[in-house]
Amino acid sequence: MSKHECPCGYVYDPAEGDPENGVAPGTAFEDLPDDWVCPKCAAEKEFFEKMD
Repeated sequence: MSKHECPCGYVYDPAEGDPENGVAPGTAFEDLPDDWVCPKCAAEKEFFEKMD
């Protein structure tokens, strides 16, 4: 599973998930709810870039 970076610098790591916002560890970026936003700046998923 790939990490994805927000323009603000936040990195979504599937191994960690986003437990503070109800996303369990092991959740792939592609499986995040459509209404999930960056926990730091509230950017929508479409603005994240896949990291190598």
